[in-house]
Amino acid sequence: MDEAPLIGVSTYLENCVRWGVWQQSAALLPAGYHLLVQRAGGLAALLPPDATQAAHAVVARLDGLVVSGGPDVDPARYGAERAPEAGPADPERDQWELALLDAAFARGLPVLGICRGMQLLNVHAGGTLVQHLEGHRGDTGVFARHTVTPVPGTRLASVLPDPLSVPTYHHQCLAALGTGLVPSAHAADGTVEAIEAPAGPAFVLGVQWHPEEGDDVRVMRALVEAAAARRGVGAR
Repeated sequence: MDEAPLIGVSTYLENCVRWGVWQQSAALLPAGYHLLVQRAGGLAALLPPDATQAAHAVVARLDGLVVSGGPDVDPARYGAERAPEAGPADPERDQWELALLDAAFARGLPVLGICRGMQLLNVHAGGTLVQHLEGHRGDTGVFARHTVTPVPGTRLASVLPDPLSVPTYHHQCLAALGTGLVPSAHAADGTVEAIEAPAGPAFVLGVQWHPEEGDDVRVMRALVEAAAARRGVGAR
């Protein structure tokens, strides 16, 4: 039986987390991410922040990369002053995930960015972000839902051909698009909800919503299939 592709997923590093009798620092990620990779036919490997020079060695062992959701990207990364509404920065995570993207693109690895991950894809390509946006999340810790419409003719539209309701929780969005990226879905208010890199052979896609919070595996399955094709094996 063909081996399922190995998909790395970036994680948080939190200073103080409680479980059982323990209260310690921990690398963590909501279970929806690795479960979605598994449901889509991949093997999931969690990637906690590490020294940037480790990124190429890590990526060399992967078949695909997911840059997960999380805190706001540091505005200094795209040359902006911090707005009052912006959340606290996580420079270590920014640095690690940007290094992972460098390594993934150097190797032609399929990449999927989710929420913050999509925003970081844009920043990595030289783009900028709007630091505060209303109407795209629920109450604190509660996902909202809204409809996104894929752009015809894009890679995303080949995976999601029709408008769909998605789980969403973000207060930032893309401003100027990075070099080589095009929008591949929009919300009703015009917010860019997905981006992709149409040039080149590698699968590069970012979605602003949270597919790991829903039942639709199509976006993740597209990444897993691209990862399997790169290895010359079939996704299970």
